[in-house]
Amino acid sequence: MTDFVLHPQLAADSFALADAPLSRLLLSKDARYPWFILVPRRSDIREIYQLDAADQAQLLLESSTLGRAAMQAFGGDKLNVAALGNLVPQLHVHHIVRFSSDAAWPGPVWGRHPAVAYDEAAREQRIQALKTRLTAGWHWL
Repeated sequence: MTDFVLHPQLAADSFALADAPLSRLLLSKDARYPWFILVPRRSDIREIYQLDAADQAQLLLESSTLGRAAMQAFGGDKLNVAALGNLVPQLHVHHIVRFSSDAAWPGPVWGRHPAVAYDEAAREQRIQALKTRLTAGWHWL
């Protein structure tokens, strides 16, 4: 894992929060949604099937743990989980807590509205709400 480098677009569009055993956890800079991203710390991986079986299982565990924690923290109506990678080829999995009252509902969040920047207090509040629910195995940066 020493050769892992986060794609520059992911780095520009998010805040690095934590490392799980396999993945780096990011927070999207769009404050309209509780939007988290898992990036397996493996180089030259574009698709989940390219991970070995152990890493595939670990990614599913981390994704499920993150999804459960995010829904508990933010109480959304639906959790959207997606690994698109059309613009950023590095494997990354979006976890977006959705509300029937959000700006893009019921459609996808991509390309619907310009991102809304966090103020520092709101960002820290969102991070803390998740952090209290992601404990064992998550190393906060």
